Amino acid sequence: MTDDRDTGPFFAAAREGRLDYCACEPCGRGIHPPAAYCPHCGERTSWKTASGRGKVYAFGEVHHTVNAAFPAPYTVVLVELADQPDVRLVGHMAGLARIEVGEEMEVFFQDAGEGVVLPQWRPSGAKIS
Repeated sequence: MTDDRDTGPFFAAAREGRLDYCACEPCGRGIHPPAAYCPHCGERTSWKTASGRGKVYAFGEVHHTVNAAFPAPYTVVLVELADQPDVRLVGHMAGLARIEVGEEMEVFFQDAGEGVVLPQWRPSGAKIS
């Protein structure tokens, strides 16, 4: 997963503490999931570094543990990047987060083990405990 042709650069950037996204220069769109060619105009895509800011596009609460790695309850958040509203990224927030659609978020990077680092989200200005 982390060294795949299309998503490898995303995970490599996360390991370095950057939030990179795939974009198409000719049509100006962000592409997620990443792809070598733009699905809108067919041109080759490239990688850009995001500011790490966004806003909550949607969220949901999970009350039943499906995977032991993610004990319930937790909140799944979909964040629209401030730099590129075409790109929306999913994150995991432990517990039942008190967030609202439109709330400003910032990225932080979570070591998931085995060389995998995942971008996650928290309300802007929040501290990690």
